[in-house]
Amino acid sequence: MAKKETILVFSAHSDDFVIGAGGTIANYTKEGKKVIVVIFSYGESSHPWLQEKIIQNMRAKETLEACKLLQCAAIFFDLKEFHFKPEYKAKKVEEKLLQLLQTEKPAKIFTHSGEDPHPDHSAVNSITAELMDKSKLKLEVYIYSVWNPVSFKTKFPSLRMDISETFSLKLKALKTFRSQKWHILYPFFLLLIRALRDGLKIRKRFGERFYRIR
Repeated sequence: MAKKETILVFSAHSDDFVIGAGGTIANYTKEGKKVIVVIFSYGESSHPWLQEKIIQNMRAKETLEACKLLQCAAIFFDLKEFHFKPEYKAKKVEEKLLQLLQTEKPAKIFTHSGEDPHPDHSAVNSITAELMDKSKLKLEVYIYSVWNPVSFKTKFPSLRMDISETFSLKLKALKTFRSQKWHILYPFFLLLIRALRDGLKIRKRFGERFYRIR
């Protein structure tokens, strides 16, 4: 029996993968592909008045609900927000990810844009580049946007996906992040504008756009 094609999606925080690639993830899993989301941080600093363990459990539960809807798997790493690089080294996350790459041999990786102004998002982009250099695997690497709706520096070939049939599922998955209800008001509006814009380019109702960097 042929091994399922594997797709990895790197997500700095628990909801980024839905915002950046939720429709595409749903497309791939409907096609029978295996999608694994790597979440670098629970994002517990969003609720500083709650105990860290409480918000971690809350964010993990929300993420697993979203993954169930999108039919993907999730791997969590407990990196502290705004301290990704030192935590990444100290907790030996690199070794675990290199092992994951060798085990799964993914066909594609989707990761954050280096133009994203959030420091954790740009850190994940840098981490991805380092992993590719060290793993020596030949695979396709694409970047997605969260807080940078327009890319000015990235001039690599684009991948546009038709998510007309999965856009509503993407929104439903985003709604599972109830702890982020105030934070995702802007992304909901932004997602609609982006989806319409990217869909128009391929003459579809809704789309998602990615840039290939490798």
